[in-house]
Amino acid sequence: MNILLDIGAFLATARAGSFSAAGRDLGVATSVITKRVKRLEEHLNTQLFVRTTRRLALTVDGEQLRPRLQLLVGEIEDTLARPSTHELGLTGSLRIKAPTTLASMFFGDVCAAFQAENPRVKIELVLIDRSVNPLEEGFDVAVGALPQSYAYVIDHPLCPYPRLLCAAPSYLESRRRPKTPTELVGHECITFHTVGTTWTFQMETSALNVEITSNFTANDSRILLAAARQGLGLAILPRFLAQSDLDSGALEEVMPEFPVEPLWVKASVPRIKMNKNVVAEFISYVQKRFAEGIPDQVIPAF
Repeated sequence: MNILLDIGAFLATARAGSFSAAGRDLGVATSVITKRVKRLEEHLNTQLFVRTTRRLALTVDGEQLRPRLQLLVGEIEDTLARPSTHELGLTGSLRIKAPTTLASMFFGDVCAAFQAENPRVKIELVLIDRSVNPLEEGFDVAVGALPQSYAYVIDHPLCPYPRLLCAAPSYLESRRRPKTPTELVGHECITFHTVGTTWTFQMETSALNVEITSNFTANDSRILLAAARQGLGLAILPRFLAQSDLDSGALEEVMPEFPVEPLWVKASVPRIKMNKNVVAEFISYVQKRFAEGIPDQVIPAF
């Protein structure tokens, strides 16, 4: 049993980034976490973390062991969590990651509806606006539209995530409207923090990357929408978020003949987690809800 506690301490520390944070997550003292990690290192005869006064980082051996141990723990948790044959209805727990804007405007309702239909299922929805490896960070499902994929993780496509370049009329009146992506150089641009300052546009036979200058950045698309409304610059926004402003004239689409690189919303699940009935049922439910795409939202003015 000690070895399972030691593995749990290692995985919690790798996920949290420090012994003290891992202790808080597991509800034990920091000294208990350090003792368990040290004991695991002695058992494996290898160092798992590089410790400095400022940070804690995984060693090469630690990086290689982490996904394998996470898979092992997942199998044990799944075995112990199997419901009794006498239980009625779907049971279990789901720890889900989703982006802030998508979750608050659409996906959160999907999760709530699933739980309402399956009241014996416990859901924890965590909002994170970056790509997450669900295996390493302890999620059953990670929903997002960023293209990164991970080993031992299965990506389930959900629906297209169309985006467009747009700006307020006040900005376009004060600056020369760009006609090609290369003309974005010198323009004020509003950027999503995780995506960065490289914008990709679809050409007839290839893609074109453009390095832009950002004067305003945030990790929530609704904040970028508000900045674009204020005429701060050009912004790439999801269509479902910007459509009502396009319809009202508060925003205008720019360079529609050069579409922004398309993305897909996907649900990423650690391979071992697909053995859990509650996960498989949730993925099936989410796929049905996303089948017609993300509905356009009417967003009140900020």
